[in-house]
Amino acid sequence: MTTSRPPGQPAAEAAPHTTTAGVPGAESGLAAPLAPTVAPPPRPATPAPLGVVASATATGPDLSGPLAAATRQIARWAAGLPGLPADDGSRYSIRRLTVAWNLDAWGRSQHTAIAHRRDLSTYLDWCQLERLDPLTARPTDLSQFRVWRELHGTRGRSAAPSTVARALASVSSWYTHLIANTEGRIPRNPLTAISRPAVSAHTSRTVGLTLAEVDQLLAHADIEAEARQASWEATPSPRQQARHLAALRDRALLRLLADLGLRIGEALARDLDDLSYNAGQRTLRFVGKGSQQRERPLPAHTLEALDDYLAARAAATGCAVDALTGPLFATTSTDGTPGRLAEPNVFTWLRRLALTAGIPAAKRLSPHSLRHAFATGARQAGVPLEDVQDAMGHADPRTTRRYDRDRHNLDRDPAHILGASRASRRATQTRAADDEGGLA
Repeated sequence: MTTSRPPGQPAAEAAPHTTTAGVPGAESGLAAPLAPTVAPPPRPATPAPLGVVASATATGPDLSGPLAAATRQIARWAAGLPGLPADDGSRYSIRRLTVAWNLDAWGRSQHTAIAHRRDLSTYLDWCQLERLDPLTARPTDLSQFRVWRELHGTRGRSAAPSTVARALASVSSWYTHLIANTEGRIPRNPLTAISRPAVSAHTSRTVGLTLAEVDQLLAHADIEAEARQASWEATPSPRQQARHLAALRDRALLRLLADLGLRIGEALARDLDDLSYNAGQRTLRFVGKGSQQRERPLPAHTLEALDDYLAARAAATGCAVDALTGPLFATTSTDGTPGRLAEPNVFTWLRRLALTAGIPAAKRLSPHSLRHAFATGARQAGVPLEDVQDAMGHADPRTTRRYDRDRHNLDRDPAHILGASRASRRATQTRAADDEGGLA
């Protein structure tokens, strides 16, 4: 039984198979796959390009900037996936549909697209181990994959239920996309009949931040911006200017996440055109989860940082702020072309800042931690649950409560209220008894 290979490792690096390869618990009664025992073909060392960029440019809108870069990256990934038919050049080949599927996720969230790629790669590697054609997989095969995925977490531990649930959701999404575009080539989604791991609606594995820790992060972002400005003024150079601009950008992004509780994908997908005015307030328009068109006011704390960043960005490009175009949060390229800031860069910067600020668990922090802190802070400040729910774009108030990490605060436990009420009743009864005794 092959259980030592971590998820996502290419099948070509796995040990030779037996008929129970890759099926956890085969000795305990799980059915072994019906498969030959020859080793699978190695994955291509240099994936052939799919030509998606060229074909899409010829038949649709011009793919330039971040979209073109993402398309090329996703196409290279799809070209190297094992177990799928070779690209035949048609618009609806399996590999091109896989590219389109991941591009759709990328448009909503880069982080989601990366997770989808990782999950599908792991699944297709497992199919290679099992000599299984993923296009003809059945529910019993996906049931075995679920067991295998549960046993193969990181650092030799079992995977968390949320990790397994996400992996199954990613693969199911891929099947759904293929079924919708292949006219019966894939008869069914084999995951439809598979139960998913139960993920608690009341707890979250996201590393939390106290409001004091959020204040520490904001203060250190200010310190970093001031230090970068001092360095630029002391030794003016394009490099120092770019470092100063990046610090102003990062501070503005941090304040936006902390003050509005946006998802990182929502924030990074914004363009300068999304800044607006409404009812006398400066606002930010964005597309929330479920493709909801939303608009939130920008508080003074966030506006100050955004204005500083955009003024410095305009000065660096030699134009007025109103003439700036492109992403709201842009890379600091030296050629003057603003690219869109990527989520992995934000993860890296936030964790580095947290280490500098002395935040515990800094290496496991994520931008989503700020979203949790927003919910907790709003509830602590007395904001009604329904208003926090609206601000965060949650369809279900139970989701909002899961984000409110202070709901389990011991000081707010109903036991205190009941205890105080009981003590008050006893005191009243004691006074009444004393009064009766005095009268007697």
